[in-house]
Amino acid sequence: MRTHHHWQGLDAADKGASVAMGNFDGVHLGHRSVIDRARRPDAPLGVVTFEPHPRQVFNPGAAPFRLMNAEARANRLARLGVEQLYELPFDAALAGLSPAAFARDVLAEGLGVRHVVVGADFCFGKGRAGRAADLVALGAELGFEVTVAPLVAVGGVEISSTAIRAALAEGRPRDAHAMLGHWHRIEGPVLHGEKRGRELGYPTANMSVAGLHLPKIGVYAVKVDVLTGPQKGSYLGAASLGVRPMFGENLPNLETYIFDFKGDLYGQHLSVGFVEYLRPELKFDGLPALIAQMEADCARAREILATV
Repeated sequence: MRTHHHWQGLDAADKGASVAMGNFDGVHLGHRSVIDRARRPDAPLGVVTFEPHPRQVFNPGAAPFRLMNAEARANRLARLGVEQLYELPFDAALAGLSPAAFARDVLAEGLGVRHVVVGADFCFGKGRAGRAADLVALGAELGFEVTVAPLVAVGGVEISSTAIRAALAEGRPRDAHAMLGHWHRIEGPVLHGEKRGRELGYPTANMSVAGLHLPKIGVYAVKVDVLTGPQKGSYLGAASLGVRPMFGENLPNLETYIFDFKGDLYGQHLSVGFVEYLRPELKFDGLPALIAQMEADCARAREILATV
């Protein structure tokens, strides 16, 4: 997959795609429906999205809401066969374009799109003034097709990033999975921590969760993909998402113990998929009690992951 962080001055080979357009936070089944409708035999499959998320620009003081960072979104889109990712910088210049200017300058002239697919609730242009129907009309004028994809529901419930966030916040990753079509994942580099897990016999890979909507704080059975480095591959494990109350710290992070793994992962990129919530984060009377609970957590996680 080729990733572009601009819409001006593209080579001819990077134009002419059939694109799905939206924020695609989570890349859930509703997003998949939009992307699938963009597939066609006579054009490369592309995605037009925005970074940072427009909501972060218009409401910078809001609580973290993103299900995915840009890295995780790009990795998921690549798995879906997207060939051209146009990750457009959402800044004052882009936000200030009228719907007509956006369609002309960005889509028709900048990206040279042949076909655009959007969800039925898609808005675009300054003040979110443009609607899906407006894009259909503009596409007819400017020479590209537009398809409006209907919203998708599972079990009578409309799939949305809001509903997925609620399921994760309540410790229901399997319900989130049903709407996402994949396990909810946190992705990024492994950071140096306090190395307490190694001292306890459970070395963990530490990752930042800054800027993300957090699933329910606690311990999870997880699937782990090591995305880079010599130990690249898929593994199983148990992860603690929280503030480590045993040690008086309060900045949330993700610590993942990978079963039957040996090696150095510092600086490598991981993708940690949340499968099942095991228990809340607890403060123990001492390290022996903590270690005993970690042993029980790992045993339970192995049982669960053997069935999924």
